[in-house]
Amino acid sequence: RAFIEGPGFTSETTRTIAIQLRSGALPLGLELTQERNVDALLGEDSLRRSLVAGSIGMVILLVFMVSYYRIPGVVSALALFSYAIILLSIFKILPVVLTLSGAAAVILSLGFAVDANVLIAERTKEELRAGRGLLAAINTGFDRAWPSIRDGNLSTIIVASVLFWFGDRFGTSIMQGFALTLVIGVMLSMFTAFFASRVFLRAIASTPVGKKTGLFMPVSDEIENSGRS
Repeated sequence: RAFIEGPGFTSETTRTIAIQLRSGALPLGLELTQERNVDALLGEDSLRRSLVAGSIGMVILLVFMVSYYRIPGVVSALALFSYAIILLSIFKILPVVLTLSGAAAVILSLGFAVDANVLIAERTKEELRAGRGLLAAINTGFDRAWPSIRDGNLSTIIVASVLFWFGDRFGTSIMQGFALTLVIGVMLSMFTAFFASRVFLRAIASTPVGKKTGLFMPVSDEIENSGRS
């Protein structure tokens, strides 16, 4: 039995609803297999914990990048801060509601941004090892890293677009939110990793710090060179 109450019901609307309910009824019994009560605060708590976990992971990641890659690590940290500010601004302008799946997509896109900076740092290191000057090594390193960054991010965008299409067809809003947030984050990570990092790295190389080429090499290379000497 079910009861529907409200001030807007008349005898005619009540009769119509009763007919509609009876017309769709099937002579089948129902068996209760599972019953769950989900509090509205549960999703809020999960989202808060996810953001806290993402923040802790980002801090640990930045500490590793700066301590291992030195100046390129500092540049990647600046690029990630720029990425976070621009991404939050985009979410505010559109606007985008940051759900639990959206937070996961943001954290995943942060990984893509860091991966791009690692590729750039390694390519720049190889050019410095080959005997190029610092500015030439930076330009060549970015040019050599760009195809890998572009292909990896474009493949992610394609997959996210397919997820968004399936989410739209099957009415899965969680999948759509994840895919949309991931596409925005990956596209922005390409911009910050390639253009913002390039500006920051060239600016630092133009200062007196640029004369110390060793600061642009990872710690492992210094240990390796000292071991050889």
